[in-house]
Amino acid sequence: MLGPGPVRTSYIRVGESPDVRPPSKSGAWTVDSAGFRRLVDMEIQKAQRLRYCVSLVCIAADRRSPEEEQPAAPSLVERIAPCLRSTDVVTWWALPFLALMLIDADVTNLPAIVSRLTTRLEMFRWSAGGACYPKTVTHAEELFNQALHMMRQAQIDGGNQLYLPT
Repeated sequence: MLGPGPVRTSYIRVGESPDVRPPSKSGAWTVDSAGFRRLVDMEIQKAQRLRYCVSLVCIAADRRSPEEEQPAAPSLVERIAPCLRSTDVVTWWALPFLALMLIDADVTNLPAIVSRLTTRLEMFRWSAGGACYPKTVTHAEELFNQALHMMRQAQIDGGNQLYLPT
């Protein structure tokens, strides 16, 4: 027993922005981009000690034709976050580009995860890239750079595909 009285729950704001939101009933946490980078770094350090995988997926959404409206990144987060676990984290950048940190998801699991998520993006052309600690990289910054590079390569090659390092 912890002691008498009610149990208090509090949330810690990650980063300088109040854009950190816990998942509602289920789904991923959403954080600002600076907080996301810090969380990835801390999670990699923890994964090194406890020996589990951390994957990062970058997803870009583009309009299918010039007549269509460019998707807003926050609305993309609202579409995708409920499809993720409460242990996962999502952020967005100014471009319609999301980054997902997936805890204990191996690189071999990423195609199924991305397939499930991109059904939420059916009206957009999307491109995704992924990387995984410790399978494809050994440091947090490399994880982000590799996932971003894979996403950009998928965009160059026409979109609607996930690229993973070999």
